[in-house]
This record gives sequence, C-alpha cells and structure tokens, in this order.
Amino acid sequence: MEFLCPADLDDALEARASQPDALPLMGGTDVMVELNFDRRRPEALLDLTRVAELATWEHTDDLVRLGAGVTYARVIRELGTRLPSLAIASRTVGSPQIRNRGTVGGNLGAASPAGDAHPALLAAFAEVELASRHGVRRVPVDEFFTGVKHHAGRPDELVTAVWVPAATGPQQFSKIGTRNAMVIAVASFGLALHPDLERVGTGVGSAAPTPRRARHAEDFLSAELDWAGRRDVPDSVATEFGRLVATAASPIDDVRGTADYRRHALSVMARRCLAWAWAEHQGRSS
Repeated sequence: MEFLCPADLDDALEARASQPDALPLMGGTDVMVELNFDRRRPEALLDLTRVAELATWEHTDDLVRLGAGVTYARVIRELGTRLPSLAIASRTVGSPQIRNRGTVGGNLGAASPAGDAHPALLAAFAEVELASRHGVRRVPVDEFFTGVKHHAGRPDELVTAVWVPAATGPQQFSKIGTRNAMVIAVASFGLALHPDLERVGTGVGSAAPTPRRARHAEDFLSAELDWAGRRDVPDSVATEFGRLVATAASPIDDVRGTADYRRHALSVMARRCLAWAWAEHQGRSS
C-alpha cells in the first residue's frame, strides 16, 4: 500500500488528481476501522492530517467556513454558540479520543447514512466545499449524498470545508442508540429554527439510504409557528410535525433496530427537539 503525505493543500490536490483511487485519510476514525476489519484494501492512502489549511475555520458574512480537518472536539469548544446543533451532535460522537481525532469533513467524506454530523448540517442548510486542481465548487448538503457511502464529489476532488450559516435561532439534535456512548445511531434528528427566514430546517439520519431533510415537515411547521408572537405550539401541530418527519424516512430492519422503531423514534425526537427549541425561542428554559 502506497502512503501519500502532502504538506499543503496544493500538494494534496495534485496527489488527488494523479491518484484518484487513493483513499483520503483525515482523522482515521472511519477509515482505520475499515482497514482493521479488512473491509477495504486501497492501493494508496492519501494522508491529509498535515494539511494545515484544512484545520481552520472562519466566520464571515453570517457564514462559518469549517475546514474539513476541524475536529469534533474543536467544534464543541469553539463553535457551540455559532453552530449549536453541530456542537450537540459532536458531543455524541464516540469517546473523547475519537472526538479529538474525528472531523466533520471526514464524516462527510465517508457519507454514511448514520453520520452524526449530517442531520445538523442538513437542518442548518449547509453547503459542502469540494476542491480540485481545476477549482472550487459548493454543493448544498442535501444534494451531496447520492447513495449509501457515496457522495457528489468527483474522483479528483476533496472535501475541503463545509459552509454553515451561523445560527439565528435555537437548534437541537437528538440521537437514539443501543447505549449512551461509542454507538452508531439507530436514528438521529436535527432541527434548526431560522427566525430571520421564518423557516424550519430538519435533518434525518440513519433512517434512509442517505441522510435527508423532511421537507414536508419543514413546510408544515414553518407555516404553523407563531414566529413574532411566540405563542405555544399546539399539541396537534407538534404531533403532525412528528408524523411528517417519520414519513420522510425510509428505514430498514437491521441488527440495530426495526424500521417501525426508527419511524417511531424519529417522531418522538422531532417533537422533543421542537419543544426544546421553541422553549428557547420563547426565552424560557426547556
């Protein structure tokens, strides 16, 4: 196995162009599992851990550009107020050791339906930055995932960053697993309130071939919420929102849970996240 270790982003893009089959390695929390269990044997690894340009973030014009090499631990420490749902999701990832190594960019590159960062990014209306020697483009995150562990990146492109609108309202994330830590989600859900747009954003994880938004649920709740007066959400509205989130999923039965359980869990998580977020929007604790 060949090991490519570029020193900067230009070298990384050159290596990607010359060896598009090389498997990118960031934190290694997904890649090393596949290698250790002999699920993949790539001819080359493209180690991006020394590419300093990928390990930075900046906040400009109401957007956070989060470099692909920024770890979950840094998201928690440095971006909790700007990207609250992503920070909450990051706290559920593995152990402290995993959070110190794993990255949001690596999570996107793996494109797992159960990726913990994905529901939060979907709910926030994020865009994924893809770069090659020929230029840089941005893809809406809800168009980025194309299949189980497949995404819209081209063979010569790398995920270099994700652009996330800084929160203008409360955000929440919830995840159900077989235990509290070191677990792959049975189902997960992200919610973001965008009062400036009077819009609701959602993200459904581990309940379809790809992470996805619950668009009908978003449209329904956006029209029902009293954005200005902030009146309590009627129980009937919360119940219908949960139902619409559940119907947006297309889960399967597997060793971690049944399809019916995943739909039920999503409905419950949607209602809970809504209650927590709306209470915060009203200015009271949840």
